[in-house]
Amino acid sequence: MAKVGPVRQLPAVHELVKKAAAGRERPYPAGLLTAAVRQVLAAWRRAILEQGETPPDLDGLAREVRQWVEARLRPNLRPVINATGVVLHTNLGRAPLSVEACAAIERVARSYCNLEFNLEEGKRGSRYDHVERLLTTLTGAEAALVVNNNAAAVLLVLDSLARGREVVVSRGELVEIGGSFRIPEVLARSGAILKEVGTTNKTHLWDYERAIGSETAMLLKVHPSNYRIMGFTCQVADDELVGLAARHKVIVVEDLGSGALVDLSRYGVGPEPTVQASLAAGVDIVTFSGDKLLGGPQAGLILGRAGLLRTLKENQLLRALRVDKFTLAALEATLQAYVQEEAEQTLPVLQMLTVTPDRLQQQAVDLQKQLAGCLGAECAIAVRKGGSRVGGGALPLEELPTTLVELRPARLSAASLAERLRRGDPPVLVHIQEDCVLLDPRTLQVGEAELLVEAVAAALSDGGER
Repeated sequence: MAKVGPVRQLPAVHELVKKAAAGRERPYPAGLLTAAVRQVLAAWRRAILEQGETPPDLDGLAREVRQWVEARLRPNLRPVINATGVVLHTNLGRAPLSVEACAAIERVARSYCNLEFNLEEGKRGSRYDHVERLLTTLTGAEAALVVNNNAAAVLLVLDSLARGREVVVSRGELVEIGGSFRIPEVLARSGAILKEVGTTNKTHLWDYERAIGSETAMLLKVHPSNYRIMGFTCQVADDELVGLAARHKVIVVEDLGSGALVDLSRYGVGPEPTVQASLAAGVDIVTFSGDKLLGGPQAGLILGRAGLLRTLKENQLLRALRVDKFTLAALEATLQAYVQEEAEQTLPVLQMLTVTPDRLQQQAVDLQKQLAGCLGAECAIAVRKGGSRVGGGALPLEELPTTLVELRPARLSAASLAERLRRGDPPVLVHIQEDCVLLDPRTLQVGEAELLVEAVAAALSDGGER
């Protein structure tokens, strides 16, 4: 019964509401503020009765209420500063969009648009027409279709062209990527029948040939995405597989995963197969992602023979997988950058992948100077050579040379500093290595260096213990 006294000392709901709202230029939503007060008071009643804790005074309770309200008014989906050096960071939304793509989204968001209206003919049109010509022009494909991601693209192809029939896949390509996307399970969901051939490390042309029978619908090649099998290996080239498929009157489908439209090897990145090369080899259908090496919004792109694509467009499943006007607007702007031969200059992903080591070193030195100018003795700062990652399931073994800024805080552990940066506003994501916080300028966008310096200074401002 001794604990009842502190409970009775808690303020009334209306009293705490008034205190928490005092001094606000813009009032909190009344319902949300009252809910916050009830939550805070209820939590303190439990803490007093169950743990014997002493509640704060009225000002302290009001502070807790305001924090509760602010946390719920703050957007959950927020921009973050990516200082990890992982260009296509899946957890951070993969490809950041170009200025032009963002502007295109805003244009169609602020007004009506001709999403499914043919302005030339004055009648209903198809949303897929807006990007099909761009895709066929860039790749040489006969036709193109866009769905909401590459997993959906693979599912639609299998459901449309192989339901109830066999699909031949090398055992070395039965991949699982992030989010437990597994080729065997997608095949099963589509109604197709998986026929495995070869071994984990070696699959020969004769493996495919022996597997083809009267129930075979397609030969499916799958890019290994986020892993590589090295050493004693063998895989069949596209043109060989296409020749075999033609003799047996089956089709070849290739899931390229990231799907590059430019040859990155000329920048020292890769090699990574291009969409154009697969189509030129005669592959009937190619699928790939829009938000990886392409540098656009999340989408699944399907390119290939017109007759096969027509079958896909007639599948009722397509409506469940279709893209909206924002995706199409961003994708169109991204593809225009390729058509105008400006992709490397305007798409953030390609800018990050093709930036020179000298430029990265200069950016790191500049960042070091800015940090040294405001941190003083709070942190030891140095630059050192390191490696960035492509990410997004692309080129998993590739390490891109970079220059890192190394932070050794005087009164905090590296883990504590990283946590404070992650919880800051804006949040900052970093790497930790050997009790150092590492900042990679490769993945910083225009104007973010200054914000990063401010974030580090704020995170170190109140010190802490190791």
